Amino acid sequence: MFYDYFQKLCQRKGVKASHAAEAMGLSRSTVVKWKNGSTPSGATLQRMAVYFGVSADSLLHAGEPAASPAVEEPSFDEFTYALFDESRELTAENKQKLLELARFFKQEQDREGMPETRRDSQTTEEPET
Repeated sequence: MFYDYFQKLCQRKGVKASHAAEAMGLSRSTVVKWKNGSTPSGATLQRMAVYFGVSADSLLHAGEPAASPAVEEPSFDEFTYALFDESRELTAENKQKLLELARFFKQEQDREGMPETRRDSQTTEEPET
């Protein structure tokens, strides 16, 4: 049952179910629906996957591997979690601006023709003197 797995994930994270729901922007009544046998929507599953650091597929299958895994869910790094957390409360207009800004940076990066690993090392290394 989905709710049981949700409870287990909350225990692993050391939070109460109601606090986890609140942190994900969900209502307590949503948790009650899960307790009564309901299953979250796709968007909610994705939000939960990010919060708990698991795949959306594992949420649907209560932590058990799917019978025939078609595609593995992407994992998110610390930056992605931080960006998700910071952008949750933005207005729709500001979310759109943030997306446009990210696309702008991506285009600039592509124009420069720098491979990802080279870009990453350039942003973290000190310049040689």
